[in-house]
Amino acid sequence: MSRTETSDFETLSETQLTRSERYRQLIDELVLAPARIVWHDWRARIAVVIISGFLFLGTVGVRLVDEPRTNQGDRLVGAFRTLEHPLGTTASGVDILSQITYATVPMLQMITAGAVFSVVMATAIGTTSGYKGGVVDRVLMTVTDVLLTIPGLPLVIVLAGVLPIGGNPYAIGVLLSINAWAGLARALRSQVLTLRDAEYVEASRIMGVSTPKILSADIIPNLMPYITMNFVQQARAVIFGSVGLYFLGILPYNRTNWGVMMSDAVRQAGATSSVAAFHWLLMPMLAVILLSMGLTLFAQSADRLFNPRVRARHAKTIGGDETDEVSS
Repeated sequence: MSRTETSDFETLSETQLTRSERYRQLIDELVLAPARIVWHDWRARIAVVIISGFLFLGTVGVRLVDEPRTNQGDRLVGAFRTLEHPLGTTASGVDILSQITYATVPMLQMITAGAVFSVVMATAIGTTSGYKGGVVDRVLMTVTDVLLTIPGLPLVIVLAGVLPIGGNPYAIGVLLSINAWAGLARALRSQVLTLRDAEYVEASRIMGVSTPKILSADIIPNLMPYITMNFVQQARAVIFGSVGLYFLGILPYNRTNWGVMMSDAVRQAGATSSVAAFHWLLMPMLAVILLSMGLTLFAQSADRLFNPRVRARHAKTIGGDETDEVSS
């Protein structure tokens, strides 16, 4: 090859993006394309509305609604009877809307802590085990298998009685996910086994890229749809687990909780057989169902958010593709 000839690896693009165009492209890929996907998917729209509503209750709502206390109104006022107490009152005159609003805060804290703990543990152990193999794989999978054999509910009950967690929602969220990560770690390890021999991963390995960099840049992005769906599934598991254990009086608490509300409605007013008190039981149940439905719809739509073909179809990249028709 003569000196005047140019290698294919030294060929430069005929067009170069300016800094502002690169920023616009980055915003389009990370913000606008996901927003367009959400807008074109009815499940994602409903999920965003529901989840945003509960986030609004947990942040702004607690500043707008009075803190629940006894004798806020007449006893056992039915739902949608008065504007002063739109969701009714309890047997001691506590406003149910204020109870649900203030119970949203610890619920969001619990599901965030539990889901983050479960996904981080599973991702770290599952990907490391699958990529490294050998002794590391055997040790990590032995620990994972041991945790898989321990029944989750008895373990949570024992630890709740032994550990000084008080009513800390973050600690309770982690406690409810104490061994839930093991199943996800096993599933992630299986998927990493199929990715670690991919050509681009092998190229990174030959170039001497470190293991954490390969895992974070080459492997984990391919697992994000699966990780995201499991994040949402674990959030739902924390909701159901916490409400059930609070209803049974197993978990300690120092703040209003949807499970405690249902327990009080049944035990203090016989809400399962009393029409006058049924709204006291129904409202926290609807809150649980609504939040769970929002998370489920978000999980179903998450696959489209991380699907590269769908993202490419909704991305209006710099360079004249703005006129492309966006289809759902």
